[in-house]
Amino acid sequence: MLIVDRIPLATSASSVSSGTEPLTGSKFFTEASVDSWLAAGLVVGAALYLYGVYRLRLRGDHWPALRTFCFLVLGFGSVAAVTVSGLHAYDTSVISVHMVQHMVLSMIAPIFLALGAPVTLALRLLPKTPKSLLLAVLHSRVAKVVTHPLYAYALFVINPFVLYFSGLYRLSLENSFVHELVHLHFLATGCLFFWPLLGLDPLPNRWPYPGRALLMLLSVPFHTVLGLTIMQSTTLLGGDWYPNLGLTWLDPFTDQKTAGGILWAGGEIVSVTMLGVLILQWIRQQEREARRVDRQLDREEAAALTTKDQDHAGGTDESRRAGASPSGG
Repeated sequence: MLIVDRIPLATSASSVSSGTEPLTGSKFFTEASVDSWLAAGLVVGAALYLYGVYRLRLRGDHWPALRTFCFLVLGFGSVAAVTVSGLHAYDTSVISVHMVQHMVLSMIAPIFLALGAPVTLALRLLPKTPKSLLLAVLHSRVAKVVTHPLYAYALFVINPFVLYFSGLYRLSLENSFVHELVHLHFLATGCLFFWPLLGLDPLPNRWPYPGRALLMLLSVPFHTVLGLTIMQSTTLLGGDWYPNLGLTWLDPFTDQKTAGGILWAGGEIVSVTMLGVLILQWIRQQEREARRVDRQLDREEAAALTTKDQDHAGGTDESRRAGASPSGG
């Protein structure tokens, strides 16, 4: 009870009690909860996507199963794994758990959500008027600004510094609604960054592959700097929040070093992996372009041969007629 008394009133008693026992593997399941609006959003989003795939296949159109798997299992599944599972019970008491959420929501889930191509699915199913409205939004000035790779890049690399080194992080620990907004913000900024780089959906401002690869490469140093800064900091994130929890099984300073290491290593691993994916996509695009050029050249060659044969056949007929005229006279 002493622990509860030292927690700010904005934090619910249930969240405090669920995060004070040592974190074990079984807690991932026993502390799971689906009573947040973020969990409700996942359920609604998954239902709409599945309904869209069902409608598409019902009318005989093909939709790759891999896209559905990426969007629902790897995309929504990874979001649920860190926000609905038992991890959410520790995200305000264990810094390293929060950092795992940060990495998954901002760097892993957005990649697979982009590969699920939900906008393309909607454009193939929506009636004429809603489809026109969606296209108008995609091509609006606002969309052109927020989806511009440089704007998304700035948000992606600057926002974590603003969060962790301002009073906003402490507020997110004290207020559960703000905490979930931070989760949503991580996911949104990650989507804005990765969607134009990897996504299959029609978006404005899509750069060629060399530019995308360069932008991905430039994101690596910022994760390194942020991770090392957190690891080497002599000040705890959130001020006295973590010490006041009184968790005897966890040292906040050691846990913060672990959190910084997760951010550093995780950011580099994901960024380098994504760089490889971009290069692979670039190579495949070049191969498709080469095949397209070959097909075009084959068509032009076939057309030229057809024209030549027709000219030759026409010339032969003229010769025959010319040769037949004297004898006929």
